Amino acid sequence: MYAKFFKRFFDFFLSLFALLVLSPILILLTVIGAIVMKGNPFFTQYRPGKKDKSGKEKIFKLIKYRTMTNEKDTYGKLLPDDIRLNRYGKFLRSTSLDELPELLNIIKGDMAIIGPRPQLVRDMIFMTEEQRHRHDVRPGLSGLAQINGRNNILWEKKFEYDNKYIDDGITLAGDLCILFATIAKVFKSSDIARDGTVSDTDFGDYLLQKGEINNNDYAIGQSEAESIIKNMMV
Repeated sequence: MYAKFFKRFFDFFLSLFALLVLSPILILLTVIGAIVMKGNPFFTQYRPGKKDKSGKEKIFKLIKYRTMTNEKDTYGKLLPDDIRLNRYGKFLRSTSLDELPELLNIIKGDMAIIGPRPQLVRDMIFMTEEQRHRHDVRPGLSGLAQINGRNNILWEKKFEYDNKYIDDGITLAGDLCILFATIAKVFKSSDIARDGTVSDTDFGDYLLQKGEINNNDYAIGQSEAESIIKNMMV
């Protein structure tokens, strides 16, 4: 009953309330971000959401605060992540303040407060059908995987937690437990990135490094992901 009828109701009104209460902080971060990032303080990216009636994931545009600059080398190529991630960006990530604009995604209906975190389109392409079971529900601002290691656990384990959240039954009590555990994680600033990295490794790159796919499979998957995104931009 909760998952089918009341969850969306609570998500909408709680997110709207949070947006109103946090509006002074959002305005301040928007202004500071525009100055520090020398331009648009927001970062948008296409992500796979809940499957539609045809069984295909709905692709939506996720919005966050930008944590990396757009600095490029002499050839016009973006510099490595560790160079573009400045002190302000690290602060946003460590406090999870960069995620606040996703409240708009929740209000719009693309996301929920609690659910599997929305991964990249190029991650989705390399998922198995079982792993894509995670897309049977709306992606969340936080989820079971986030309170059990976040970005510092294996991809396979992350997907297991996502599916466990769905298969064990989505309840109000369960969502509240995840929400409070998330708040504790934020204050501890733990598991923000995989050890030894500033950002998590893409799922396709991870599979390629493990030898579970070859270079040809990798190239085909990347091309398919780019095609999906291009179609969204038309």
